[in-house]
Amino acid sequence: MKKRLLGYIDYVQRELVKEDLDRETFREQLLIQIQFFQHERLIHLIVTVTFALLLVMVFGLFLLTEIMSVLALGALVLVLLIPYISHYYLLENGVQKLYGYYDKVIDKEFL
Repeated sequence: MKKRLLGYIDYVQRELVKEDLDRETFREQLLIQIQFFQHERLIHLIVTVTFALLLVMVFGLFLLTEIMSVLALGALVLVLLIPYISHYYLLENGVQKLYGYYDKVIDKEFL
C-alpha cells in the first residue's frame, strides 16, 4: 500500500502541472482514489487501535499477575504495534496530501 500511495501522489503531482489536463475527469478519478485510500486508512485505524488496546490490557494483566510470560506477550504485541502505527501515519499523511491536491483541482476549475 505504501508503494501504491506514494506512486499515486507522484502521479498526481505530475498531472497537476500539465496544461492540457482534463480537470473534471481528473477530479473524478482523484476522488475515487481518495475514497479507496480513506477506506484503507479506516481499516488500519481499527487494527492499530485494537492492537493498542490489546497492549494496554496485556500490561494491565502483567501488573495484576506479575507473570513474566505476560510481559513477553506484551513485547510481541508491541513489536506488531510499531509497524501498524508507522503504516497508519503514512496513510493519514498521504490522504491529507491528496485532499490538498483535490482542493487545488477545484480551485483551478473555478478560476
